[in-house]
Amino acid sequence: MGQEGFKKVSRTEEDSPCPFPGLASGVLEMRVKEGSKIRNLMGFAMARVGGGLRQVVFTGSGRAVTKTITCAEIMKRKVGCLHQLTKLQYKVMKEVWGSTEGGGSGMTVHRTVPSISILLSKDPLDPKEPGYQPPQILSISACSELLTANSRHQRSV
Repeated sequence: MGQEGFKKVSRTEEDSPCPFPGLASGVLEMRVKEGSKIRNLMGFAMARVGGGLRQVVFTGSGRAVTKTITCAEIMKRKVGCLHQLTKLQYKVMKEVWGSTEGGGSGMTVHRTVPSISILLSKDPLDPKEPGYQPPQILSISACSELLTANSRHQRSV
């Protein structure tokens, strides 16, 4: 989407506050990018969750929104019994373009892009919070069995 005579020099996201106030300090934040490999993201996140981590936040913006959702859905399916809280917002991307012709001046473009943040938690979340989804389970006993098996696995590691 470049302009004729201009070349993109840099692109930065403006920092935005965490959409989940009050999160514990040890929460893993997975920043999903357009070029991220799902296999790499999931390998890292699954290893941390298998190691006892209770909460993970997947965040992506622009073209990475669909990949962010995919990562969260894969984790929900593999781990099971996860509470989900989803927040949508907009982020401002700052693009700096430089002239490809000598002597021309550059330009800065501010673009507003959609962004998604998905909190997955083994611990219950506030069901009244907008964007909350309860765990998808067949039964309460199946969830208890899964949590017991996960805690046994953590003790043996």
